[in-house]
Amino acid sequence: MSLGTVKRFYKSVGVAETPDGFGITLDGRQVRTSAGKPLVVGPYRDLAHEIATEWEAQKDVVAPASMPMTQMATTALDRVGPERQAILDHLAAFAQTDLLCYRAPSPASLRERQDRMWQPLLDWLQTEIGAGLTVTVGVIAVEQAPESIQTIRNRFDALDLWRLTGAQVAAAAAGSAVLALALAHGRLDGEQVFSLSQIDEAWQAALWGEDAEAAQRRKNLRADILAADRLLRLIG
Repeated sequence: MSLGTVKRFYKSVGVAETPDGFGITLDGRQVRTSAGKPLVVGPYRDLAHEIATEWEAQKDVVAPASMPMTQMATTALDRVGPERQAILDHLAAFAQTDLLCYRAPSPASLRERQDRMWQPLLDWLQTEIGAGLTVTVGVIAVEQAPESIQTIRNRFDALDLWRLTGAQVAAAAAGSAVLALALAHGRLDGEQVFSLSQIDEAWQAALWGEDAEAAQRRKNLRADILAADRLLRLIG
């Protein structure tokens, strides 16, 4: 059965151990990804059980939007694994223009908040990871040292398939390779990553209010980051 199926037709959901790790079964049949690959998550039993719980929670139809672990497992197997080098290039591109490196010229109180909240992460990146990034004021792109970008890319490359998937989801939602790397290394949790990625937006919302579209977008980004955090916690 593939993830593209909409109508629920199965009665039972199970977790089965295979030669390649733990997989999910529906009425004894192996769940497959959108690309037709067995949905097997390697040695991560807790992740497999979480995915099984998502399938069990479906009612009359299968709603992928309500199944974040299933979606990320499918992404890992269908995209991140086969396109690993492209994913690493994408993460390196985030580092080239990382959110944490661009500070507001005004007001002073916003700039102070950015400095106070973001600089410790850049200090951690330089001290613990060995990659220094240049900070600038405004939105004009600043050139980052190639060796720093390569060091960050190498750190992402050291992650296994599942941790790299969580990091990629977090980076895309946060707009920051630094925040994604901090999440993958256990330096931050999901709520912290979301809060740090939304300093500017939260400031504007507090000042001018927030329309429904912006609020929904922030809600979706938070859900993606928390799902990435959950995935990383499940695999330990």
